[in-house]
Formats: sequence, structure tokens, C-alpha cells
Amino acid sequence: MVDGPKLMVSERDDHWLPKHHAGLGDGTVVGTPRVWLQVEGATLLIGSLIAFSITHRSWWLVPLVLFVPDVFMAGYIGGTRVGAHVYNLAHATPLPAMMVGYGWWHNRSIFLAIGIVWLGHIGMDRMLTFGLKYPDHFQHTHLSHSHSD
Repeated sequence: MVDGPKLMVSERDDHWLPKHHAGLGDGTVVGTPRVWLQVEGATLLIGSLIAFSITHRSWWLVPLVLFVPDVFMAGYIGGTRVGAHVYNLAHATPLPAMMVGYGWWHNRSIFLAIGIVWLGHIGMDRMLTFGLKYPDHFQHTHLSHSHSD
């Protein structure tokens, strides 16, 4: 029987890290996987812009909607833990993917367009190494502990 990696047990939110990553400690993706996640983000952004073109919606909608997910940073008013959860809710793909699905299924191009631009925002953030947030502080993400690196 093969066992998976042993998990660290701690009071921090990184208790899920495999023991052999305990030296990293902060859960930030580094090296080639980080580059691939940036390429994936750029691909999602470009693909979203191409997909937006088939919605036949006006292009002014793109800059209008592109930064709306960042409004969810307001969750940080409730502290870093609440802020990280609220921010991540808007910066993960399930909600915009459901919006795209709803728009496609019900032939509602405005929902389709907004969901596509939202996905583009997520791709743009990943490309620029703005990742999903950890609850310890705002600049600690899965792609970068600090954007000065």
C-alpha cells in the first residue's frame, strides 16, 4: 500500500502542505510551475477576449467590467481572514464559469459577456502573479508572497 505525503499539523492555514514542502512554509508556487500558471493566465485572458467577440456586445463593456472583481477587496474591512475568503470567491473560476454557463444555456448574452470578462480578469491576475489570497496578509498569494519578488 502506498501512502500519500504526510500533512503538516499546525494552527496555521498551511496545515495542508506536504511535509517535504515544510521548508517553503508559505504555500507560494515557485519555479517552472509558477511560470506555467502565468502562461495559463495569459491564455485565459486572450481566450476570454476572443470569446467576448462572439457575444456581439459593445467593447466598452470590457474595461467597465474588467476590474469589478477587485471590488471584493472590500472584504478586507472585516480583517485578513474574511478579506481573503471574499476576495478568493471573486477571483476563482467557479462563479464566472457558472455565469457563462447560465448566459449560454439561457441565451442571455449579457451574462455570457460579463462572465467571460470576469474570467479574463482572473487570467490577467494570474498572468501578473496576483493569485488567490492566504489569510495572513493581503500580499501573500499562491503565486507571490510579495509583489516585489
